[in-house]
Amino acid sequence: MNLHICQADFADPRHAVGILRVVNSYAIDPVGGGEPLPPDVRERLVPGLREQPNALVLLAFADEEPVGIAVCFFGFSTFKARRLLNIHDLAVIPECRGQGVGPALLRAAEEHARRAGCCKLTLEVQDDNTRARAVYQRFGFEDFVVGSSAPTRFLTKPLNEEAA
Repeated sequence: MNLHICQADFADPRHAVGILRVVNSYAIDPVGGGEPLPPDVRERLVPGLREQPNALVLLAFADEEPVGIAVCFFGFSTFKARRLLNIHDLAVIPECRGQGVGPALLRAAEEHARRAGCCKLTLEVQDDNTRARAVYQRFGFEDFVVGSSAPTRFLTKPLNEEAA
């Protein structure tokens, strides 16, 4: 496989289609919820990413076909007083899993983070996603612990869309 990683250009129709293809593939997967992206989300996704000044989207292409994505956002570590890079979504289309696409995207994200002076990479992963957890652990990710032996959990609170 001839793999190429690039930073997504939201104005490039080929990149926009690639973003939608790979994110939708992830959404359809059982770990992504098992349902395709709704039409309104598909319509808003790329313009919404374009509006985020802290977004970094990396696309993996194999032989000119989009096969993987890392959707990242720059944040800030108050404990280090430096930028960080959160890998919000990392996805590889099913037929290309196990071929090094995920690790290549992780390396590219780390390179961007180092160039930006970030103190760390962060990500979230479901406890039962053992395949992804193994990839992340091989890459050097570990449970986040602050001041105790207990790992920190990532929590979420959905907000009513009408209130937004």
